[in-house]
Amino acid sequence: MEKILREFERIDDLQWKGLRIIQNSNMFCFGTDAVLLSHFAGIRKGDKVVDLGTGTGIIPVLLAGRMEDACIYGLEIQPDMVEMANRSILLNQLQSRVKIIEGDIRQAAEILGRGQYTLVVSNPPYKKLGTGLVNPQDVKNIARHEIMCTLDDVLLSASLLLKAGGRFAMVHRPDRMIDIIEGMRKVCLEPKRIRMVHSHVNKPPILVLVEGVLHGRPFLNWMPPLIMYDENQEYTPELKVIYHME
Repeated sequence: MEKILREFERIDDLQWKGLRIIQNSNMFCFGTDAVLLSHFAGIRKGDKVVDLGTGTGIIPVLLAGRMEDACIYGLEIQPDMVEMANRSILLNQLQSRVKIIEGDIRQAAEILGRGQYTLVVSNPPYKKLGTGLVNPQDVKNIARHEIMCTLDDVLLSASLLLKAGGRFAMVHRPDRMIDIIEGMRKVCLEPKRIRMVHSHVNKPPILVLVEGVLHGRPFLNWMPPLIMYDENQEYTPELKVIYHME
């Protein structure tokens, strides 16, 4: 076990199907948004999937746990993260179904091939560059701010990767909702499902889950809000199901 870990790294047990993930406390660690996206994406049998900006590889690992009959690629620009994510794939013995590849999201179609995928997912940087003080060399800032790619870059690459009728699923911040809808339609990703995520029932949303279909017909389904905590500060029954606690 010690040989698979580097300095400052740990193995986190996902407490589901024996899956585990390697994380580094000095790098960006996955959060609730990745778990919610892997559930919302609705991976199907036979899907060919790309995760844009895969980071630790958590979303490919979770998607592989949800559907054994799927081929999943994770694209990540930071070589240290790619190397760590690939060790997680080996740790979980998923190398026959999951591939983590180093590359720029803006070149995703050239790296992985155009029009070949049925599902693209992304948990992209949420913050526009120029909002707050940012060190562009900091791994955590690259994950949080649009340093290496913008929202429009992610949407364009998703549209180029997908087959006609393919789905794109993303988690983002509600304050970027207008940018998301406008950006999706510019690249022929028709918004189909939107779900707001709230920490508590009486609080404004903290995340938004969005699905679009390439060249889909206009019809938008506003899903019921997802509430994370009840009045006792405990996970709601639905969140427990998503986290496989029930």
